[in-house]
Amino acid sequence: MESHEAAELFDQAVEQLRRVVESGTSDDLDDGSDLLRHAAGSGAVAVRLALAHLADADRVVRAAACDLLGFASDVHGDDLRSDAATALIAVADTEVDPEVHWSIARALGATCDPRALPTLVALAGSPDKDVRFQVAAALPMVLIDDHPPEDGVAALIVLSADADPEVREWATFGLGWMSTADGDAVRRALWDRTRDMNDEVRAEGARGLARRRDARAVPLVRDLLAREEVHTFTFQAAAYLADASLLPLLDGFDPTADGVVDALRECDPVRRGERDESAWQVLDTVHQLRPDLRVAIFGERCDLGLYLDIDDASDISGHWFLDGLLNRAGNDPARAAELAIADLQR
Repeated sequence: MESHEAAELFDQAVEQLRRVVESGTSDDLDDGSDLLRHAAGSGAVAVRLALAHLADADRVVRAAACDLLGFASDVHGDDLRSDAATALIAVADTEVDPEVHWSIARALGATCDPRALPTLVALAGSPDKDVRFQVAAALPMVLIDDHPPEDGVAALIVLSADADPEVREWATFGLGWMSTADGDAVRRALWDRTRDMNDEVRAEGARGLARRRDARAVPLVRDLLAREEVHTFTFQAAAYLADASLLPLLDGFDPTADGVVDALRECDPVRRGERDESAWQVLDTVHQLRPDLRVAIFGERCDLGLYLDIDDASDISGHWFLDGLLNRAGNDPARAAELAIADLQR
């Protein structure tokens, strides 16, 4: 795409966004996102175009420029995300308009750049609920999953108790499901949300607690499973809890439905026992075939299933999701061990 074509798309998007901003509602109005997403396909051209408009006197133009950086990050990934994040962080230091703050927060989430965390934490205190909503959606995207920074987790905890139910829902989703953060403060926040007035927030709170294997979630999930309409979240929560007392309730659902198959497997001690035995056979076979290799089977608190790790003295290593490896091997543990060793040698 030529630069003038991207510029034309940008100008059209600005006018569409202006109608939305001036109307005070996005209902049934095109905010120009499709046009900006099309312009974002031009890659570096789109980034240069956005940068040229970030300091415009017109707040709608500035907002559209931030949106364009976000869409460029979505479309082109790591190739453009760093430059986009750098520009968005810089403009946030001086920006005071909530409309632009909204676009900055959404775009920073698209960059997935950890450097954006302080900016998003600052925006989490916005008096504008729409800005706080975008921050709640963006924060999990910039948190380093293995060791999420305390200030980011703290911001999500605060947002999970926000006055606005949509902000609470997204913050609880980010804290409980998107993040693996754990600890007393996290669990207390999730527990508080299980008593929320909003159904979706309650379901997210229960799922977040369940993902941390917190036994307090068992009666909550049992109650949710007994209702006429059961959300997929609830089946996922049941799977993480792996509690046999949930089996009678799960047996009444379609075993092929999304989430149900995992819940049935994890809550059934017989099926779990069979999986554990297969895992042991894989480990034992690898050791018999290659006693020089270091091999381990393990599970993660916030993940379902088991993992196989193998490495040797020369730092050659492999990592497999055990269920996937066994599926490749036709559920034959000995064959799964052979496949893993063959993968390691490639």
